[in-house]
Amino acid sequence: MATVADQVISALSASGVRRVYGLPGDSLNGFTDAIRRSESITWEHVRHEETAGFAAAADAALTGQLAVCAGSCGPGNLHLINGLFDAQRSRVPVLAIAAHIPRTEIGSEYFQETHPQQLFGECSVYCELVSTPEMAPRILEMAMRAAVEEKGVAVVVVPGEIFLARTGGSGWTSRPVLPTHSIMRPDDESVRRAADLLNAAERVTILGGAGVAGAHDELIELAATLQAPIVHALRGKEFIEYDNPFDVGMTGLLGFASGYKAIKEADTLLMLGTDFPYQQFYPEGATIIQVDTRGRNLGRRTPIDLGLRGTVKDTLAALQPQLRAKTDREHLNRALRHYAKTRASLDALAVNDRGKTPIRPEYVAALANRLASDDAVFTCDVGSPVVWAARYLTMNGRRRLIGSFNHGTMANALPHAIGAQTAYPGRQVVAFAGDGGLTMLFGELVTLIQNRLPVKLIVFNNSSLNFVELEMKAAGIVTFGTDLVNPDFAAVAQSMGVFGRRVTEPAALERALADAFAHDGPAVVDVVTARQELSIPPAITVEQAKGFSLYAIRTILAGRADELLDLVSTNVARRILD
Repeated sequence: MATVADQVISALSASGVRRVYGLPGDSLNGFTDAIRRSESITWEHVRHEETAGFAAAADAALTGQLAVCAGSCGPGNLHLINGLFDAQRSRVPVLAIAAHIPRTEIGSEYFQETHPQQLFGECSVYCELVSTPEMAPRILEMAMRAAVEEKGVAVVVVPGEIFLARTGGSGWTSRPVLPTHSIMRPDDESVRRAADLLNAAERVTILGGAGVAGAHDELIELAATLQAPIVHALRGKEFIEYDNPFDVGMTGLLGFASGYKAIKEADTLLMLGTDFPYQQFYPEGATIIQVDTRGRNLGRRTPIDLGLRGTVKDTLAALQPQLRAKTDREHLNRALRHYAKTRASLDALAVNDRGKTPIRPEYVAALANRLASDDAVFTCDVGSPVVWAARYLTMNGRRRLIGSFNHGTMANALPHAIGAQTAYPGRQVVAFAGDGGLTMLFGELVTLIQNRLPVKLIVFNNSSLNFVELEMKAAGIVTFGTDLVNPDFAAVAQSMGVFGRRVTEPAALERALADAFAHDGPAVVDVVTARQELSIPPAITVEQAKGFSLYAIRTILAGRADELLDLVSTNVARRILD
């Protein structure tokens, strides 16, 4: 008879899983030993279980298939939780194997005891304890099914000794668990109501998110019929902005003024596959139609006039024949003109500013965008790196962009890159890392070496928690606790056997990036960037304007006028000279 661990590996293999991300531990020994003996699944060793969760999330996002991570009992699997929250909120299928203390000790405050079902309950679509060997195959099957069908995290909690128990064969482990594919659209009456509202509208704007994936052609046809500008949320960027003559940019805290304006001026907003969370960016008094596969999301961000449950692709296929082609392009043309102006203003910042230092982060992002391959996978840390990625990376239908866009956690860029590069070893993977995010999981640079992953890491080194500082300034608070004393990241990389290049002069940046991208192995480019570069949202509230004024006054009173002068010289003087 096979061990339970052998049966788990058999079931994972039958369902297309080819790798497991994790860190060994005694309670996982039965499981990792089964992987050692397996010919179909590899063990992808990382230095922190949090990375295992992030790596699995990126793997699942790129491949669309179930990805697996594992952690030993107590602190081991507890470290998974941040990566699992990210996977759950990004709606990608991930299975977490959480080893547990001996089952006879559960409830006794045993060494390393936690309560995984409670801990993981909030970040999973399924979480269950295997309390007998006979239960394992069926629980595993249910967990995998929940993950792939609901596009979320499933957690199987297994006491260590159960992995080693022997049990008879089971049909649950011999049949593959693969996602089903269905046509999903609203009923005919709801589609007719949507068509009536859109046909009666004069100024339609479309707001699309990640749910537009796979429906690009249908989206463009719809926009042409409605003469509607298309605005995208951040997670919709990679699926919407390419080959799109109706694109007017992004909205939200990281977005463009043109996207904000196109939505605010609409009399009808059509939301497609987006759960965009910021209420202040929605229009007032407009008719709103929302399409989403999850009925619970309809109308939860802003009041809507019509909710449609279905995929974007299937819903638009049913809607398109009932629409009357509009001929008035005034709203669309106005939005396109505004976008062209906004885009030109943004691009004007992404330059070598006459050799001035520190280097503009916009210039770093724009150069990376130009030099990267046509099918590159980009990952980015939250904070300022995600701003530059959103504004300066160009999607083309082949490139991908992975980030912690819903969970919003620090330190995701490198771990996501590890998962992306593991899933696609021959594809270029470029990580935009903040100095704060990188140092939080700095040990994963060793993972790049150990696992032979040629990730290209670009560090936006501004010696600060930069986006936190911006939030403080907007709130009228003198920046505090955000300074970072950083090493020479390139020198550290070199000492570990990784290609490293430090760039302090803008003239040296292009060569450094080109050399790093051409290097056959992992590379770190440490770029000293401007600390006071302001990534202003497209709409400034009165409170934020007051906040910046208060910040300026309080900064001077705190004896830190030099910081204010640096802020002005970076964001005002440069632009006047331009």
